[in-house]
Amino acid sequence: MEQLDVRVMIGSLRKDSYNRKVFENSHDLVPDSMALTEIPIWELPLFNQEIQVNPTPVIERFWGAVREADAILFISPEYNYSVPGVLKNAIDWASRPPGSAPIVGKPGAILGASDGRSGTMRMQLHMRSFLPCLDMAIMPKPEVFIMSVGEVIDREGRLHDDRIRGQLIGFYEAFEHWIRRIKHMP
Repeated sequence: MEQLDVRVMIGSLRKDSYNRKVFENSHDLVPDSMALTEIPIWELPLFNQEIQVNPTPVIERFWGAVREADAILFISPEYNYSVPGVLKNAIDWASRPPGSAPIVGKPGAILGASDGRSGTMRMQLHMRSFLPCLDMAIMPKPEVFIMSVGEVIDREGRLHDDRIRGQLIGFYEAFEHWIRRIKHMP
């Protein structure tokens, strides 16, 4: 079976963010037929159509990474009941240029971790409201909202909660099936 190349956008710039820790712990939880690779979004300038006309090497690399992906996974915190600006900026860049935007039509999924009790529910709801306009097929279920994340990731950055690990394993198995279904891959 062909290995799926899943590219990941992490919605936090903080080096030690909980969402980055979720990503780092996920490599051992995904099926063998799936590989996760981060797409750096911290290098991107704020979206500007004038730059789009003459894209910088950073933007060209970003577009290439999105284009090469079999699917896009968004792992993000929730800021002010919504999507962090850095992640929205990356999605805006990935939706350009019109007619050849690399993110259009990609299968995708969303998960997130938060110290709060909502576990990124509102952020995920907002993303689900605008990603379909990019013709993205966002996996509807299972949903993963990691609440009180500081209690499930230790000081060394290890995800030690077996219940959450099990949720992530189920999420990644479902995501693999979703991608293959959407892409009609064997």
